[in-house]
Amino acid sequence: MQKSSRFVFSALCFGFAFLYIPILVLIAFSFNQSAITSVWGGFSLRWYTALFNNEQIIEAALLSLKIAATSATFATILGTMAGLALTQIGRYRGRLIFTGLIAAPLVMPEVITGLSLLLMFVSLQELIGWPLSRGAGTITIAHITFSMAYVAVIVQSRLSSMDQSLQEAAMDLGGRPTQVAFDITLPLIAPSMLSGWLLAFTLSLDDLVIASFTSGAGASTLPMVIFSKIKLGVTPDINALATLIIGTVSIGIMIASWVMFRQSKRN
Repeated sequence: MQKSSRFVFSALCFGFAFLYIPILVLIAFSFNQSAITSVWGGFSLRWYTALFNNEQIIEAALLSLKIAATSATFATILGTMAGLALTQIGRYRGRLIFTGLIAAPLVMPEVITGLSLLLMFVSLQELIGWPLSRGAGTITIAHITFSMAYVAVIVQSRLSSMDQSLQEAAMDLGGRPTQVAFDITLPLIAPSMLSGWLLAFTLSLDDLVIASFTSGAGASTLPMVIFSKIKLGVTPDINALATLIIGTVSIGIMIASWVMFRQSKRN
């Protein structure tokens, strides 16, 4: 038992070290004075100043946040409707096909998804003249298309495990289906909707492949800008950007953990 526990503990330590030591090194070198990322030249905030003066990165970050928020919101609405259709509606014609269409984006390679969306936008432009050009709008539509599937799966799993007697009792007491949906169903699945929104936001903010296929001139997201910079060599301002993102995510996790801890103490 002791040998087994030691092995598990050693494997756990190795796994955490493999994941987090590179991140800690990246954070440390974001405060590097030297312009060479692999050579320590002393402590400095030089690259944070350079980052905030870099208009290209600032514009790309704002565009990415705008696209991510918009696509996550629409993906949550459409994904929730899809989850309700899969669980709250009985058997209907085309249910199997609809289920397959929901699951397809989850297993489809991003290259195939991006290429198919590109061909669709090009065909629509030739047929009806829309979209006039590829840019933030086409990227947003593309992100909604694949991220709504993730939201649908999360909402569907929550609805499947939900106690249906609550809805039945509400309807027995005279509640209309729409009233029951807003007063009973939506409050119960609100945590899963929030989880789906956060996942869709993260997927959109992190996407590179699909955005590269569906973007046009003047519409470069933050991952696209970072990838283009890496081709020419990593500069320390990218380390500063990564450190800010890591810090923001860490603060969000700590706030969520604190809220969950407070709720568990109340219960």
